[in-house]
Amino acid sequence: MATTVRFTIGATIDGAAIKEIHAALDEAENSPDCRIFVLQGGDGVFCTGMDLEQAATGDAKDGGADFFGLLKRFTTTPRAVVAQVDGRVAGGGVGLAAASDFVYASERSTFSLPEALWGLLPCCVLPFLIRRAGFQRAYTMTFSTQPVSAEQAERFQLVDEVTQDPEAVVKRLAYRLTKLDESVIGDMKRYFRDLWIISDATEEKAVGEFGRLMSTPEVRQRLSDYATEKRFPWER
Repeated sequence: MATTVRFTIGATIDGAAIKEIHAALDEAENSPDCRIFVLQGGDGVFCTGMDLEQAATGDAKDGGADFFGLLKRFTTTPRAVVAQVDGRVAGGGVGLAAASDFVYASERSTFSLPEALWGLLPCCVLPFLIRRAGFQRAYTMTFSTQPVSAEQAERFQLVDEVTQDPEAVVKRLAYRLTKLDESVIGDMKRYFRDLWIISDATEEKAVGEFGRLMSTPEVRQRLSDYATEKRFPWER
């Protein structure tokens, strides 16, 4: 049986979390028997995206570049990346799922892109979500900001399987992947990546647009209000 490396992410993403995920991926890549890297959340929450309090004071452009770099690594690492979702997924959490090779979700899971409510866009998420689920679904999730159920997400291929026994599904996948050499996994990912639109220009556009939006006074004020008073934009 192939070795599986697991990482439990916190409810939000910040610079420290990105570094920790990279370190866990290093562990997976340095283990010759490893074929699967599993990213999982806590009970009821997979990940709700960026830490808004940190975003109010941090370097947004660097944060965007770091996050995009992590998602890109998911698509190039010679390991199968599995998002094991049980609960709420929002913002950057959708990006983590969309950039994964396999997404297994419980029935209670939901997926949403609420960034527009803050005056933002899911800039770094969208190239990976469009790759996985298609332009129109990424567009409507961004525009409506409304959550979609696990069953809906499975229908448009953001989720590969809705299951109440994700461990069994991961074990089944691990058994099959023991038949693949790690170099084949890496070659396959590189080839498929070359067939798609996520280029250096796409990355530059995504990171640049995120940085521009995060630098606007209105967005900074909304994030500051939340950081200091826990007040959402629509409560102003």
